[in-house]
Amino acid sequence: MVGEGAAMLIARAFEASGMAQPADALDRYLAFYDARLLRHTRPYDDIVTVLEALAQRATLAVLTNKPLAATRRILDGLDLARFFAADAVLGGDGPFARKPDPAALRHLIAQARVKILPRDDADSLAARVLEEEHRLYPIALDEYCRLLRTEAEDSDDAE
Repeated sequence: MVGEGAAMLIARAFEASGMAQPADALDRYLAFYDARLLRHTRPYDDIVTVLEALAQRATLAVLTNKPLAATRRILDGLDLARFFAADAVLGGDGPFARKPDPAALRHLIAQARVKILPRDDADSLAARVLEEEHRLYPIALDEYCRLLRTEAEDSDDAE
């Protein structure tokens, strides 16, 4: 029953039970879910240690199909929000299609930053920035082409 969001979960549950779905079923479920969001939610053992180590080497992000407000409450409630910039947390109700669509992941990848290391000089930093740009260029171009295709398909559908 799980997968494809809360609305589908509710629809599947009522279908499996043979009961008619009340108009307010989804709203009631979401209120119930929200009230109990952190009741049993815990981070995996040692995840804070792992995140601390990773944060020293890379910019971290969260990509989930869970609604953004619930995701932020979980991260805050588990004291994990400190590892993620606000714009590096994307929920399923944001501007991008839900996973497994790659658009949100590509967006996060395109936000990659190059850390300045203590041993950096202008040349070594410029070389790493250029390397990152070369890595991101095909991803950004692919995303741009995907958007153009989507716009063209939408235009064709409108005719």
